[in-house]
Amino acid sequence: MNAIVVSALLGVLMMFSGLFFRKSKQIQALALVAFTGLLASTLYDKFLVSGSEQSFFGMIHLDSYSAWFNVLITACGLMYVLLFHKNIAEVGKNDAEYFALLFFILCGAYLLSSFSNLLIMFLGIEILSIPQYILAGSDKENIKSNEASLKYFLMGAFSTGILLMGITLLYGASGSFDIMSDKFTLQFVSLESMSSLSFSGIMLLIVAFGFKVSAAPMHFWTPDVYDGTPTAFTPFMATIVKVSVFLAFIKLFHFSFGNINETWQMTIAVMIILTLLIGNITAVYQQSVKRMMAYSSIAQAGFMLFAIYAFNTTSWKGLLLYSVVYTLASFGVFAAIIKMKDQTYEGFNGLAKRQPVLAATTAICLLSLAGIPLTGGFFAKYFLLSATVEQGHMIGIVIFAVLMAAISAYYYFKVIMSMYFKDGDAELIATPSSFENVLYIINAAILILLGLLPGLLLL
Repeated sequence: MNAIVVSALLGVLMMFSGLFFRKSKQIQALALVAFTGLLASTLYDKFLVSGSEQSFFGMIHLDSYSAWFNVLITACGLMYVLLFHKNIAEVGKNDAEYFALLFFILCGAYLLSSFSNLLIMFLGIEILSIPQYILAGSDKENIKSNEASLKYFLMGAFSTGILLMGITLLYGASGSFDIMSDKFTLQFVSLESMSSLSFSGIMLLIVAFGFKVSAAPMHFWTPDVYDGTPTAFTPFMATIVKVSVFLAFIKLFHFSFGNINETWQMTIAVMIILTLLIGNITAVYQQSVKRMMAYSSIAQAGFMLFAIYAFNTTSWKGLLLYSVVYTLASFGVFAAIIKMKDQTYEGFNGLAKRQPVLAATTAICLLSLAGIPLTGGFFAKYFLLSATVEQGHMIGIVIFAVLMAAISAYYYFKVIMSMYFKDGDAELIATPSSFENVLYIINAAILILLGLLPGLLLL
């Protein structure tokens, strides 16, 4: 519970720090210290608060899983700031405000991990979303950034309306916003107890969450928004934000609608097929590595949807591992993209000769995203697919996902081929410092470690 308050206070602190610190380096240092303090706060919630904890009249419920998720996602946030703090400061003149918005986003993520009331879930999604609209348009001199912000805002507002309608219908059917109360769950004990209001509300929630996690066919805003957003913010939006919404997705549907999973599992299955197919096939034809990563994020959402589809404990473990592995691997790839003067595949030609550390760590991250053994991405995909196999039906969708993973290896390996096997003189905007190279190595080493010992995260 402390993390929610601390993240909000740190966001306010960073917002006013611009009045007192004139030098960007001081603001960046303060942001790093603040993220470290926020990580300590989440660790306190995890290890010093015994059992589960409720607050705000039972509307927030922090259990062991949610607290551990908060720790991991905050640690990933700290890694993000370490990797990209200089790039964040270079986006515009308001770097203090940019860091403040990151803390507000994390505040929304903590609400989504611990909500037990639909209103808290709605507040968490909006606190998570609104700062992103600002970050997407933070490069005011770039028309693509302005377009990304407007498109993101319009699509976000549209999906919020659908979400509110779904919540309203569920309240009309149950008379309660509390997802753990008997009054609410009695509507979803069996198919016979369901009303048309309940079914309509569930379907609208699926559509709304589909927008938020960029799952097909609600994905069409994603490539333009991710491509137009300043590259310093794209990895944060594509990873930490997405996995936080997925945790809310699985928590709501497994806790509240688990007894009637037959009514919505087929819809999720169709979303998985469309998301994997559209995300992977369209990624193959991209010429920009950044835009390829945008479509890749859609395909990765298809795998995370298996956690929603498979109604068992393995799916929860898989989502936790996938969240961390996907986040760190994406950070590693975007750390290379943001250094490149030319972000097309040709721009990476010969990178291994000029920057061997950057090329090697980027290759490891790409292999992890493809799910190659000895990287964390392999076990992340394995857990989610095995959770579906445990479910005992729709095994064909697992085979389809494996085929799509093979297709994804094609466009990930295109970047590796460019770096190692094609002649060229890759031009960099800035040469990585020794400290940045150490961070790249640590990030890649964590992915390899999780590929060997995935149980380290599954406490």
